Amino acid sequence: MRHYAIFLPLLEIDNDIHLLFEVRAKHMKRQPGEVCFPGGMVDSSDSSPADAAVRELCEEIGIQENHATVIGSLDKIISPFKQIIFPYVGYIEENAAYSPNEAEVEELFTVPLSYFLDNEPIQHNIHLKMEAPDSFPYDRIPNGKNYKWNTITLPEHFYYYEDYVIWGLTAQITKHFIEEAIK
Repeated sequence: MRHYAIFLPLLEIDNDIHLLFEVRAKHMKRQPGEVCFPGGMVDSSDSSPADAAVRELCEEIGIQENHATVIGSLDKIISPFKQIIFPYVGYIEENAAYSPNEAEVEELFTVPLSYFLDNEPIQHNIHLKMEAPDSFPYDRIPNGKNYKWNTITLPEHFYYYEDYVIWGLTAQITKHFIEEAIK
């Protein structure tokens, strides 16, 4: 399993708390042009996933490390793609100067937390089907080729904010953060 850390950046704008998002550079190999939080792989040089989240935040949006403060964490996510994702929440100081890394970041934008409190995400379900290869040992299991596999339905959430579509893992983490914040 590969370990990844994500930073959910909070900042104050006009007396309102906002979440900062990135739009990934369009030339990226994976998920070009998609909305995400700053984050990336936990390196062996990182002392913890939280330190990796701060490092990735600083590398991607170009702020100084002393302008970011981790205030908490969310539940880790174990993805079916052999990843463990550690999401952290933190503040970015008001006087932070941004210099996004053009190799990774197309643009930055913020969304007021009030938007997420007032707007539930739209949910679409994805149905996963189990499919075994021809070499699967059906003769070793009850009912053989007639075995009743479980079906899996995964909710996929979408937030539509202005011209931005926040979906996938980013929407999942955002939704979880909002649920935890209002407890």
